[in-house]
Amino acid sequence: MNTKSRRITQALALALAMTGAAPLLAQSRERMVGPEQIQSYWIMLNTKVDADIPNSGRNMDKPGCVAVSYMIGSDGIPQNVTVRKVVPQSDLDAVAKSVVSNFRYGPALKNGTHEPVNTYFIVPFNLPADPAQRQSIINACKLPGYEQA
Repeated sequence: MNTKSRRITQALALALAMTGAAPLLAQSRERMVGPEQIQSYWIMLNTKVDADIPNSGRNMDKPGCVAVSYMIGSDGIPQNVTVRKVVPQSDLDAVAKSVVSNFRYGPALKNGTHEPVNTYFIVPFNLPADPAQRQSIINACKLPGYEQA
């Protein structure tokens, strides 16, 4: 086989291999799922969650929220737990991170393959009684880029 034929054959083999690998590559990317859709993939098993709460800190008594992003791994345990937004600025970020780190999930019926997904959770603090004010605070912590209901 001459050099030109060998290159064409190698290019064709590479193209076929890439075509077959494309679906696998697409499946390996984690899905971005909003909090309102997570129950379609994973169901929280916790009935209560412990948190590490400091004795004092900045704006600890103010109404606010903390958005924490994470990936639910195939074992149902949060991974890559990251504080993404704190409204208003306070020292409640560590509390929110400890709450989410203690979540445990089981797969939903739709998720028989235990597909890992990226999501986030909004941890509210000291919310007012008024529903409109409560929702306004929660809305301030919503993160863009996740599938919404």
